[in-house]
Amino acid sequence: MRTKASKSTMKLLCLILVSFSLSSLANGFLRPRTMLNKLSSNGSNDYLTTEELWFDQTLDHFSPYNHHRFQQRYYEFLDYFRPSDGPIFLKICGESACNGITNDYISVLAKKFGAAVVSLEHRYYGKSSPFKSYTTEKLRYLSSKQALFDLAVFRQHYQESLNLKLNKADVENSWFVFGVSYSGALSAWFRLKFPHLTCGSLASSAVVQAVYSFTEFDQQIGESAGAECKTALQETTALVEQRLQSDGKELKTLFGADELDIDGDFLYFLADAAVIAFQYGNPDKLCGPLVEAKNAGEDLVNTYADYVKEYYLGSFGVDVQTYNQKHLKNTAVTADQSSDRLWWFQVCTEVAYFQVAPSNNSIRSSKVDTRYHLDLCKNVFREGIYPEVDMTNIYYGGRKIAGSKIIFTNGSQDPWRHASKQTSSPDMPSYLITCNNCGHGTDMRGCPQSPLILEGDASNCSSPDAVHKIRQQIIENIDLWLSECHDEGRRYM
Repeated sequence: MRTKASKSTMKLLCLILVSFSLSSLANGFLRPRTMLNKLSSNGSNDYLTTEELWFDQTLDHFSPYNHHRFQQRYYEFLDYFRPSDGPIFLKICGESACNGITNDYISVLAKKFGAAVVSLEHRYYGKSSPFKSYTTEKLRYLSSKQALFDLAVFRQHYQESLNLKLNKADVENSWFVFGVSYSGALSAWFRLKFPHLTCGSLASSAVVQAVYSFTEFDQQIGESAGAECKTALQETTALVEQRLQSDGKELKTLFGADELDIDGDFLYFLADAAVIAFQYGNPDKLCGPLVEAKNAGEDLVNTYADYVKEYYLGSFGVDVQTYNQKHLKNTAVTADQSSDRLWWFQVCTEVAYFQVAPSNNSIRSSKVDTRYHLDLCKNVFREGIYPEVDMTNIYYGGRKIAGSKIIFTNGSQDPWRHASKQTSSPDMPSYLITCNNCGHGTDMRGCPQSPLILEGDASNCSSPDAVHKIRQQIIENIDLWLSECHDEGRRYM
C-alpha cells in the first residue's frame, strides 16, 4: 500500500510529472526446479506499483551489426523519493514475469533512505519478449551477460530522463542495486562488471556459483528437515520407487501427475515438492503430517500425496506441467505463457544447478541424476546444448567473486545457499540468518518467504531478532556506501 509523502514533496513530484514524462522510456526466488524464485501474491497490496512503463532496449549488446531492438517493461515508485538528493534503488527482476514492484523490505529501505525504486523486467520473461516464438535459435540472446547490459543501458537512460524531469544537468544520483536468488546473482554481477554505475549491491540468496552436480542441495534438505522428518522422507522415496515399478500409472494419478510420462520428470516433481517447504519457510506443513504418519504406522505415500496435492499444487500453486518435458518443448509465446522453457534454457546453457541425488543418504531418488538433466537439455532444446559451468564461473568468479561493496545474505534452511558466497571478504560481507524457517531471501521477505509478507515482516520468523540483526547490518552498509558515493560527488564525465 502506498504511503503518502510530505505535502511539499508530493507537490513537487506532481509538477515534475506534469512537466515531463518517462513514457518515452521504452521482475527468488526460485520455483524450485525451473525457477529459483517463486513468490506468491495475494492481491494489489502486495505491490508498491503495477503501472507498466516501457523502454526501447538493444537486442544484442555484443554485436555492432545487429540493430534489432525490443520493448522492455519496467516500473518506478516515487512516493518516498527525496528529489534533492535521494538515491535510486534498482530492484532487479529475475526468471519470471515482473508484474510490479513487490511490497517487501525494499519499501522499508526506500522510505528510510528517501529513495526512488525502479525495476526492470528480465529480457524474454513476462511481457519483455523480443520474439513471437521461443525456438532454441531465437533464445540465443537469453543470457545473464545480455541481461546485465540491459540493466546498465536502462540505468543510464533512466538517470538521464530523471535529470530532465528534475531540470538538472550532468548530475548522477547515488544508485544501489537489489536482487534475490538469480536476480541476487545479477545484483552481485552488476556491481562486479559495472562498479561505476552503482554504489553497491545487496545480493540476497544470490546463486553466484554455477554448479554442475549440486549434491549439497539435497544434503541441506536433510539437515533442514531434522532426523525424524529426513527418515520419513527417505522411506517415502523408497516406497515411491517400488510402487513406480509395479504400478506407475496409478501412483502418478495419486499425486495428480498422471501426465508426466517420463519417470524422471515425476521423481523430480516429488523431490521439489519437499524442497519447497524448507526453501520458503514452511517446514511444518510437510514434516508435521509426515512424521505423525510414520509414528502411527500409516501409509507414507498417501500422506505425502495429500501434502503434494493440498499444498504444493494447491495453496502454493505449482503447475504439474512445469515438470513435463512435452510442455518445456512448447515454443509459442502467449499472453499467459509460463517461464519454464526460458529458465531451463539458462540452466542448460549457463548455470546448471543440477540438483542430483548424493551417492548415499539422499532424500531424492537416485534416478534424478546428471544423465537425467543432460537428456532433458538435449530433448527440450537440441543436441549440443549443455551448461558451460566452468566458463560462467571463470567469467564471474563464482564464490571467489572479486568485487567490492556487495552484501551477501542467506537463510540457514535454504538449500540454494550452497551456490552463494557464504564467507565474508574485504568489502563484501556475508551474513547467514539462522532460524527454523529462515529460507530463500529471508532478509527481504521475512517469514515465511512465500506467500508474500508485506514489507518483509519478520515477526513470524522463529527468531525475529536474527533477522533484525542482519537487517541492521544491511542498513549500515547501504548508508556507508551511499555516503561514500555522495562524498565522491559522482557526475557524468
